[in-house]
Amino acid sequence: MTDLEIPLGKRTRFYRFFEMLPAILSYTMILLPIVLSFINPIYGAVFIIVFIIVFFVKAIGMSYRTIQGYNTLQRAQKIDWKGRLADLEDPAAALHSRHYSDSWRSEVHQHNLEQLDATVHARKPSDIYNAVIIATYNEAREVLEPTIKAVLEGDYDASRIIMTIAYEGRGPESTEAAVKALQKKYAHAFHSFYIVKHPANMPNEVVGKGGNITYAGKYLAGEIKKLGIDPENVLVTTLDSDNRPHGSYFSYVTYEFIVHPEPRHVAFQPLALFLNNIWDVPAPMRVLATGNSFWNLVNSLRPHMLRNFAAHSQSMAALIDMDFWSTRTIVEDGHQFWRSYFRYDGHYSVVPIYIPIYQDAVLAEGYRKTLKAQFIQLRRWAYGASDVPYVAEKVFTRERTVPFWDGLTKFVRLLEGHVNWASASIILLVGAWGPLFINPESNRSLVAHELPTVASSLQQFAMVGLFITIFLSFRMLPPRPERYKRHRNIGMLLQWVLMPVTSVIYGSAAAIYAQTRLLIGKYLDRFDVTEKAVVKEDGETVS
Repeated sequence: MTDLEIPLGKRTRFYRFFEMLPAILSYTMILLPIVLSFINPIYGAVFIIVFIIVFFVKAIGMSYRTIQGYNTLQRAQKIDWKGRLADLEDPAAALHSRHYSDSWRSEVHQHNLEQLDATVHARKPSDIYNAVIIATYNEAREVLEPTIKAVLEGDYDASRIIMTIAYEGRGPESTEAAVKALQKKYAHAFHSFYIVKHPANMPNEVVGKGGNITYAGKYLAGEIKKLGIDPENVLVTTLDSDNRPHGSYFSYVTYEFIVHPEPRHVAFQPLALFLNNIWDVPAPMRVLATGNSFWNLVNSLRPHMLRNFAAHSQSMAALIDMDFWSTRTIVEDGHQFWRSYFRYDGHYSVVPIYIPIYQDAVLAEGYRKTLKAQFIQLRRWAYGASDVPYVAEKVFTRERTVPFWDGLTKFVRLLEGHVNWASASIILLVGAWGPLFINPESNRSLVAHELPTVASSLQQFAMVGLFITIFLSFRMLPPRPERYKRHRNIGMLLQWVLMPVTSVIYGSAAAIYAQTRLLIGKYLDRFDVTEKAVVKEDGETVS
């Protein structure tokens, strides 16, 4: 079997080169228009124009996908997934009744029923168990309990849910007390309810979520074996402490798990929407949370770009097969895609689940702490650039077990995504003025002189996408809490003037920081937990 772990300690020269590559390319992209403008202002101007045109084309595509994604989300949430799941128990009877013929993707549902009806020993909903692992470190009970309630109050049969809270031995005693109290209160409602303490200072682990949920997953696998449950019939969903699954999530994902012909070779990715506390957080955080939500919405319609992110579901048999999640990276969710992809020699994909798992936007106790916590979260996400050398080593060496062209395409998309993350906002914000101010000769160059006007015109057209995002964001907002007056809606609109600033400070800067750490070999080997605060109905903030 392919070695799936990333290295700890000293890297090979090959590995170090690809660790450094994202930062090298990002800095090159940022500096290139400056260097070209010194040589000749026309060169710098042409570079900027081409870059903005490419951005403009992408913006059009993103706008279309945003609308399409929103419509798909709305349709998927209206489906009776509990009813469709029940149809799989007796496909022949469901086909005879044809009660689903006028609903979304009814033809796909009919095809699935026909396939199952023709399959000998097809799995049924009554064969399947859902295992839930909630990872926590120091979150208060006020954060954890609503997540358990959201799982319990969904339309899926809770007697077939195996609940597990994975908490850290290095965490505070208050967390242990909270999870024990929650187990006592809710154990009767689920098939089983486990609490698993991840010991501190485990060997060959970075301090992070991956070690915690892997330890819990192995414990859970042992308990499932004791219960005589086939791991092939267990679907594992990992949640953060602030995640709130949509009421139909477990019915929907179980449906997809049953109808997929090769459930070991897929993961299931819901839509991460950062809307739980969107009314409570400061304006910069609202802009970022909304933008990240729509990015996840768009990616759900791009199967070639879809990766594991935050909460996701995967077969217990597959997790056992690959020794669960990586314990050597702080970005275990995105990295899990690559572990699975190489474990199954490229025969692996991510299936979108078009309903949400709601998450918190970043909120800490105090404005300054919130701003800092947001940057820490985004630099952790951006540290996914550490997957670039991991993928390169398994695609460009004799270790390769995946089809070369497929591996190469995925590598290029991975690298391009991180370079674009670091450089695009800076180039778009200030690049158009570079040739005009850097080279004195630019005053005599019509191209350089007109560049800011051309760039501004193209960016104004691209702003259509922003207006679409603003309009749809208001459609997706949860109800305004009574503690806020109507004028809060005005702030929700005016906040979007902050987008250029948040894109640079929290987008590009976070990515550059993460890539620079890789460049100089100062690795992020500790999962900096995002502080989570909750605003009560009386307006009090509980950290």
